[in-house]
Amino acid sequence: MRLTAYTDYTLRTLMYLGVHRDRLVTIQDIADLHAISKNHLMKVVHQLGLSGIVETVRGRNGGLRLARDPAEINIGTVVRETENDFFMAECFNKENNTCPLTPDCLLKAKLGQATAAFLAVLDTVTLASILEATPGVPALAAGVIPLRVAK
Repeated sequence: MRLTAYTDYTLRTLMYLGVHRDRLVTIQDIADLHAISKNHLMKVVHQLGLSGIVETVRGRNGGLRLARDPAEINIGTVVRETENDFFMAECFNKENNTCPLTPDCLLKAKLGQATAAFLAVLDTVTLASILEATPGVPALAAGVIPLRVAK
């Protein structure tokens, strides 16, 4: 299973916001830390705002913050909302499947079970549990992790 960069950036954004709940954060703050495109993050933040997970504040002193408590943000739900499909192989795509083995293929069933198991594990995880269990979080919160300049 491989998550898209979009989902990766979404999870990184949520973690950063979870650590900095005491202030508004800018997209540039997150982009600089992870050395990722501000334009990509703008799309991520826009979608997080539409979903109600993040609150955006416009204006000169604006920024973003979590709209929910980290314990209420389920990672399985976030991943489902940010991934556009879970096609593990061509046979999962009904429109473009050309594999002649599909009707009797045990592999498709097992890949489907594996995907369901993957998501079931993520359903047990909240943003709060990630923040509590990640060793680098205190350094991130204290501003000890140096910001990288985006290339």
